[in-house]
Amino acid sequence: MGQEIDLLEDYPKAKRNLEERLASKNEVDRAIARKFGRDFFDGDRNHGYGGFNYMPRFWQPVMPTFKEYWNLTEDSSLLDVGCAKGFMLHDLSKLIPGISVKGVDISEYAVENTIDDMKPHVSVANATKLPFSDNKFDVVISINTIHNLEREECGQALQEIERVSRGKSFVTVDAYRNNEEKERMYAWNLTAKTIMSVDEWIKFFKDVNYNGDYFWFIP
Repeated sequence: MGQEIDLLEDYPKAKRNLEERLASKNEVDRAIARKFGRDFFDGDRNHGYGGFNYMPRFWQPVMPTFKEYWNLTEDSSLLDVGCAKGFMLHDLSKLIPGISVKGVDISEYAVENTIDDMKPHVSVANATKLPFSDNKFDVVISINTIHNLEREECGQALQEIERVSRGKSFVTVDAYRNNEEKERMYAWNLTAKTIMSVDEWIKFFKDVNYNGDYFWFIP
């Protein structure tokens, strides 16, 4: 199996009011968010992002880490599973002109509203059945996406990531290390259907034969 590594260390950390979020979120909000439509991306803050727009300060600092860690060049290929509006792919392509990038997302709304230069490279697809051949990409990443699936489907998505990659992959998932973090996670969570402890995730990765790298989202 791969290693636990924080490749998003340079991604700006948001200031979160967990108490306010816990008080304001309910199952109706979660049901709306899990449709991953306009309400989730560009609607009310209780249903998701409250406006999902391109801001270079988010992904641009991370792209040099990706480039160095995987030795990415203009000859490399990368797939983003759960690419949303393609902002990360846009910044990666700016850093490495000529790199081959693809993105998939379950959200028709996100794909329809993808940043202009990435529209030819992004399509609607479910992570449990990626529309690509075996060993298609040098690198496959999935940031805070597969945990939005039920446990069995989450395993299928990890196996699909394994299938279409040439041995290099990276995922981040909602997790916790102790009871305090678990309470915070469930207070923060809006869309995830599979949330486990760090130890449970590592066992799960082994059980489904996911051999890539990984890290945790812990609010």
